[in-house]
Amino acid sequence: MGQKVSPHGLRVGIIKDWDSKWYADKENIPALIVEDSQIRDYITKNYYNAGISRVYIDRAGNKNVSINIFTSKPGMIVGKGGETIKSIRAQIQKMTGKAVHIDVSEVENPDADALLVAQSVAESIERRVSFRRAMKQAIGRTMRTGVEGVKIMVSGRLGGADIARSESYTEGKVPLSTLRANIDYGLAEADTTYGKIGVKVWLYKGEILVDPEEGKILYRQTAKKRQPRGQGGRRRNDQRGRRRPPRQQDR
Repeated sequence: MGQKVSPHGLRVGIIKDWDSKWYADKENIPALIVEDSQIRDYITKNYYNAGISRVYIDRAGNKNVSINIFTSKPGMIVGKGGETIKSIRAQIQKMTGKAVHIDVSEVENPDADALLVAQSVAESIERRVSFRRAMKQAIGRTMRTGVEGVKIMVSGRLGGADIARSESYTEGKVPLSTLRANIDYGLAEADTTYGKIGVKVWLYKGEILVDPEEGKILYRQTAKKRQPRGQGGRRRNDQRGRRRPPRQQDR
């Protein structure tokens, strides 16, 4: 079986947009791509615990860089009195030699973000929580947010086994081959005493239809809030498995 293609890269230009927006001369494009990669690596590696989901980069001309950081913990990025964000801005200006403007946007629901879900599972595995338990708990939290489906896969020396393997759990539907399907994808790694364990997460958030000529969104399917489950994993209004009341004998 072949390897899976990145759901985000497959849908760029159809229902998803680029993480960087700028125009440049042909000879400057490679240097700017490397610069974008260095900026993202610096932010994500030095502030990994801040719950960073995405880093969007926009350039106006050759001397200005606008960065929008999407995080579930904006306070850790801003810092007390804005000290942390000033430090980030100064470091990036030193790296690029350009004027830098940084915006911070809060991720309102981290349990509905694939990358943040993958990071939470990886952190649980690093704390020596059973990988199966970490996956099932993450799926439960994610499905309660109203997504249509979720798939989580872990790979590596699971449980300290001598041979690496992969295990996955899926709930709902995750149509990876449907281009109009809004698939969110995230990848994280857990550092354990047995080596690295990779965590991949796919979230299906409904369908998006886009006008091919104007590029405008015509229809966006929003996931419905799922009803909480009762004991045994069934819906609370599910009557299966309950005994019928005894019949009254005719006298």
